[in-house]
Amino acid sequence: MSMDRRLPRRRWTLAGQVVCLLLCACALDRVLAQIRYSVPEELEHGAFVGNIAEDLGLDVAKLSSRRFRIVSGAKKQYLEVNLENGILFVNEKIDREELCEQSPGCFLHLQVVIENPLELYRVEVEILDVNDNAPSFPWSEFNLEITESAAPGSRFPLESAQDLDVGSNSLRSYLLSANQHFVLDIQTRNDGSKFAELVLQSPLDREQQKTHEMVLTAVDGGSPLRSGTAQIKVTVLDANDNVPVFDRSVYRVSLVENAPRGTLVLKLNATDLDEGANGEITYSFSGHAPLKVRELFSVDSHSGEIRVKGIVDYEKASVYELYVQAKDKGPSAVAVHCKVLVDILDVNDNAPEVILTSVSTPVQEDAPPGTVIAVVSVMDRDSGENGAVDCQIPGNVPFQLHSSFKNYYTLVTSEFLDRESVSEYNITLTARDLGSPPLSTRKTILVQVSDINDNPPRFIQPSYTVYVTENNAPGASICSVTAFDPDSNQNAYLSYSILEGQIQGMPVSTYVSINSDNGNIYALRSFDYEQLRNFQIRIQAQDAGFPPLSSNVTVSVFVLDQNDNAPVILSPLSRNGTVATEMVPRSVDAGYLVAKITALDADAGQNSRLSYQMLQATDPGLFSVALYTGEIRTIRRFVDKDAIRQRLVILVKDNGQPPLSATVSIILSVSLSDFGDLSLSPQPPSNLALYLIVSLSTVSLIFLVAIIVLAAVKCYKDRDSLGGYALSSLGTACCSFEPEPPADVFKKSNLNLKISTGAKVPTNCVEVNSNPGNLSQAYCYKVCLTPESSKSDFMFLKPCSPGTPRNNTLKILTWSVSNLQQEKLFSALLLHLGTDILCQLYIKGTRAHTHKLIIQYTMAHGRGLVSSIMGLGKRKHYRERAGANGDVSCL
Repeated sequence: MSMDRRLPRRRWTLAGQVVCLLLCACALDRVLAQIRYSVPEELEHGAFVGNIAEDLGLDVAKLSSRRFRIVSGAKKQYLEVNLENGILFVNEKIDREELCEQSPGCFLHLQVVIENPLELYRVEVEILDVNDNAPSFPWSEFNLEITESAAPGSRFPLESAQDLDVGSNSLRSYLLSANQHFVLDIQTRNDGSKFAELVLQSPLDREQQKTHEMVLTAVDGGSPLRSGTAQIKVTVLDANDNVPVFDRSVYRVSLVENAPRGTLVLKLNATDLDEGANGEITYSFSGHAPLKVRELFSVDSHSGEIRVKGIVDYEKASVYELYVQAKDKGPSAVAVHCKVLVDILDVNDNAPEVILTSVSTPVQEDAPPGTVIAVVSVMDRDSGENGAVDCQIPGNVPFQLHSSFKNYYTLVTSEFLDRESVSEYNITLTARDLGSPPLSTRKTILVQVSDINDNPPRFIQPSYTVYVTENNAPGASICSVTAFDPDSNQNAYLSYSILEGQIQGMPVSTYVSINSDNGNIYALRSFDYEQLRNFQIRIQAQDAGFPPLSSNVTVSVFVLDQNDNAPVILSPLSRNGTVATEMVPRSVDAGYLVAKITALDADAGQNSRLSYQMLQATDPGLFSVALYTGEIRTIRRFVDKDAIRQRLVILVKDNGQPPLSATVSIILSVSLSDFGDLSLSPQPPSNLALYLIVSLSTVSLIFLVAIIVLAAVKCYKDRDSLGGYALSSLGTACCSFEPEPPADVFKKSNLNLKISTGAKVPTNCVEVNSNPGNLSQAYCYKVCLTPESSKSDFMFLKPCSPGTPRNNTLKILTWSVSNLQQEKLFSALLLHLGTDILCQLYIKGTRAHTHKLIIQYTMAHGRGLVSSIMGLGKRKHYRERAGANGDVSCL
């Protein structure tokens, strides 16, 4: 401060030059130092003490930012620092006598704390005494009674003067005004204080002068000199020739501090050879006994017992000097004196004091081991072992306590901290002295741990599975993912996003979206189970720390089927919008498979499980449909009154909720299975019917003749091309006959079906040869076309009559049963029949109306494929077919 810089150089010299001592501290990570100043007491506010920033080598501009501050254990803030210039100045007037009483040395202990980084400096400010107190006596007048018989050299202690100053400013000497009989003898106590004794230099004569008055002056050694005076009045008494005598001139005893009031310290013993009142002794403190002694101790005037009167505290004084006098009750009694030294024994009655001078909190969790957290100072006012202090902290915390200066400790980290495990520590510091019993003090230090972004987000589940029903509403929430981050504040704020990817070639962002704040996932489109049954997306959760951390999770989305597809009829198929038509032989038995409805449902599960039922039928009692297979079978045999054309409407329904269905209509045309089945009506035909029959017969005959002529011409032209296969037995007929072999022969023979393109036979004839060495038997087939069907039915009938025309070419195919699986042999027959047909070969069994499907053959664009071959290679089937006729039907 500017006013401080203008202090006179001479006054600063009187106050004492500022002395700075820098000491290196080995125990601290930061460089610590100790600096010392001296300053006189009684300076006014603002007085300059020293430029502490310059002395410590600190940057004045950073004092405020580094939170430069002074910590003191004193009750008042005597000193302060100007953060603008770093000057240490007097904040409050210092009274050394109030602060340290009469201690030889008086110091203010300060701790300078600087943060960023944490640094500690120890400052000692010595308070220099100034002579601001004059010596003073307890009484302004002393009365002494001295017998006239007192011998020269007799000593009479005087009341001591008190000077609150210390050192050179304290009491230095006593002066006595001029007189003829007395001089002063100045004595020094063990503690350096002085007192005066009045010494009789020449005998007194009461008859000449009864009283003597003198002035006693006490002076100190200060500058300027200060003094105090008191009047001494000596009354001369008549002689009492014996004085009391103490058995010792000096007594020394020990007394435990804090001894209760009334405790006996010592019993004095003095004797007087006189008798009567001259021999009765009374005890009292000498006049120069200090006031503090009189407050702490008492002397029984009769017994001479010295007892404790006040509270004896070792920390205030370890030794007390008591001056006790004894005198008799005779006239002109002369007092004798003795000295009592009371040694105070220290008792461990003061617990250590813990002062937390600095705490650097919060501490980052990544702070390296050895980081200084706090600086702690301890003190114990006891002495010796009772004043030795040891500090400890619990061993279960990641901190250590290091000793720096005497009674100074630093709290440092011993390992890396983890805020997610422990966010704050309550560290109990225990300071315990070595007394018996030991006393201790506990201090709790709260250390908060600040967070760093060292933990990535974590999802509650390792993966998510979501089920979404198809046809969902776009924009609806389908699920929610949740992650948590054990960090705090911004480091724990999470945002969600969908990682890039593709679903069926499209970006995943076109299918789903996510709320970045709460993790809700929304469908952006309506899903179709039939197109997309499941897909996966990757969700990322990222915190807002620096640098940001993230983690991913897989969400598997399964689309659940809804019954949104009706069954689709696959067969039978209608052509050009017409109703499908099937042919049914009239002679079939009950249970005959008429047709099979084949349908497909694009849904899944129960939604695709189909059932079939008859909705409409021309004759409901004639046909039935299997509930789950869709097979249409006859319930009974056909009768004459049954309609030749039967219409069925079949309902195909799935098992969904609600169920969806489709219908298919089938026209069943009943055909005659044998020419013998045709019977004339028992009713005579009418004339109109007769005319129709005649007309039809005529037309049929003409057509038949034309066919025979054409067949004969064809057979004639192809006769030469037959070679060794020419059939002489056919003659003019289209079919030839050979005896049917016995059943046992048929069992062992091969069934040969021959079609030869070179023979002159009708196109509707085929030769079947059971044995290559025998003659073949010719069978004829016919093509029946119904108005309701676009298909042709091909079936074998009985052997043709000899009258069959020969003008058609006979196509003969030798077909061995053992070669049924060879595709090339059967292809010739199919090439003759057409290019786009389905052929089935049935073997009629010995049992009535039983059929076995042997071959199902498909021709497509001239290429044949054996679809199924059943029952071949087993003797049992041959036995069943012994003597049977083979039927081949082609569609």
